[in-house]
Amino acid sequence: MSFIVYPAVDIADGRCARLLQGHFGTETVYSDDPIQVALGFCRAGARWLHIVDLDGAKDGEPRNRELMLEVVKRASCPVQAGGGLRNLDDVEQVLAAGAQRAVVSTVALEDPEALAIACKRYGGRIAVSLDARGNELSTHGWTVGAGVPLLEAVRAFEAVGVAQFNYTDIERDGSMSGPNIERLVTLAQETQTPVVASGGISSLADLRAVARLHDVGVAGAIVGRALYEDKFSLMDAIRTADEVASGRYEFEMEPER
Repeated sequence: MSFIVYPAVDIADGRCARLLQGHFGTETVYSDDPIQVALGFCRAGARWLHIVDLDGAKDGEPRNRELMLEVVKRASCPVQAGGGLRNLDDVEQVLAAGAQRAVVSTVALEDPEALAIACKRYGGRIAVSLDARGNELSTHGWTVGAGVPLLEAVRAFEAVGVAQFNYTDIERDGSMSGPNIERLVTLAQETQTPVVASGGISSLADLRAVARLHDVGVAGAIVGRALYEDKFSLMDAIRTADEVASGRYEFEMEPER
């Protein structure tokens, strides 16, 4: 199994921003031009992009949809796009614009019939974002606890044919405190569906730890703040992930954190 590094482009109020632990009002703005940020990642060698309309995710309205679709249309690599996709028309819009994958969250829990139709209609182009505080999924841009246990939801989503799970440990997202390896392993072992990890990656050592899980079903990592704050470059991240996934990296050489 290959391992993909997804640079994250999150859009809030028309700007490229990152939240801290999913809390709106904690945004750190990195650019006023998210389109150029996204295209810059493409030029730097990104194999995929991960783009989210944060305001759309919270409000259920396409607050930054036009910017997101512009990235989808202009990107030179595949894009997975989400945030505020609350119905089949929203999903169709981003896929028709050229997104390789549509990422849904709230609608997956609130309208399972729509999720099943989308999976049947679009096959391997539907991913579900598993945004969790502890063992409970959150919806509406991480602002509402859904009262649904993570693994219970995974089994239901897998049954209707979801192609990928993007798992975010909300309490670690944007914190650069390291990924939740234990929860990732548990999740990957419970499903045959590929899992992409998000939240907490702050160093190449963190990325190696996640990439090492590719044998149990972790297919990639979404990286945001560490790239924006120059903890490492995108090409270093891709090279590191490739070394681990191919077995070329010697883990006994890894220094203790």
